Amino acid sequence: MSTTVDLRRLIGDLREADGNATFVIGAGASISAGIPSAAKLVEEVCSKYGHRLDRLSESERTIYGRVMGCLDPGQREKLISPYLEGAKLNWGHLALASLIAEGKVKRVLTFNFDLLLEKALAVLGRHVAVYDFGGFDPRLYTLRYDAPGAPELALRVEGLLHAAGLPAHRVDEGGLDHGIWTPLRYLLPDADLPVLPLAWPPDWTPARLFALGAALAPLAAEGVLIVGSGSITHNLRRVFAGGRMNVDQPATPESTAFRDWFAARAEAGDWDALFDYRAQAPHAVLMHPTDEHLLSFFVAAGAGGRVPARRIHQSFEYGDLGMDAYAFGPQAAVLPVIG
Repeated sequence: MSTTVDLRRLIGDLREADGNATFVIGAGASISAGIPSAAKLVEEVCSKYGHRLDRLSESERTIYGRVMGCLDPGQREKLISPYLEGAKLNWGHLALASLIAEGKVKRVLTFNFDLLLEKALAVLGRHVAVYDFGGFDPRLYTLRYDAPGAPELALRVEGLLHAAGLPAHRVDEGGLDHGIWTPLRYLLPDADLPVLPLAWPPDWTPARLFALGAALAPLAAEGVLIVGSGSITHNLRRVFAGGRMNVDQPATPESTAFRDWFAARAEAGDWDALFDYRAQAPHAVLMHPTDEHLLSFFVAAGAGGRVPARRIHQSFEYGDLGMDAYAFGPQAAVLPVIG
């Protein structure tokens, strides 16, 4: 399929299809956008880093994976970053993004390292689901959540953060990771409300993330719902030790103790204790070996202010994974508790 006529015919056929099409795209999709082919990158590596390829045979020096494997991460980034920064969308990315937005293409498979398709979706005001996990049921990788983006809100958030003295970097790429699209598929199944992802450096403390949320507090009066998604306890290594556990297994004492401590401190408005949870909460490090699944709690809490929070739902899976939900702000007290 090498002519414009063939491509037009394909697009026409997809628009009349039932929406179950799967696209597989390779490096050729991005060459006209300024991303070099694998062969060109191999040539560049041989020219700039030939001394790193001494252990390769002549035939191996033509194989992309073997050649790139000889570079360290910093060298690969230095090689590729200029192309990514200078890449421009081509009509193929926009056409495919349009088909995705129309629901005519169900999934796209690619090994490309560029984010041009995500940028094209952002241009059209749509997000794409990001499958940032591995080792789970293959059906999870077919789920979609094609919510619209919120570029105007992004500008507003950027302004609020700068006004609070916090750094902010706005990017054009769209995409919702599983921490966003998983709960939103239940809360807003029609994916018809604009969504703005917010990320932060992984080393920010709970107190600083609370301040970040406080900077966003004015958005509540503007009709913006600030959602922090994660898990109140999260230690998958413990959950799957010795094989997959029963999803309905009774709660472990450690998980219960941590979750109850957290709820008591939140409902007392003891934010200083919560900021220091890793030292004060029982089994804190066991329940969160790393705390990326908990930190969003503090952002949403900060948007509600230094007032007591309320646990409006509590549940668990596999004995250890807490699924508790909290409400924040002055109106939290009037919300019902959900079973």
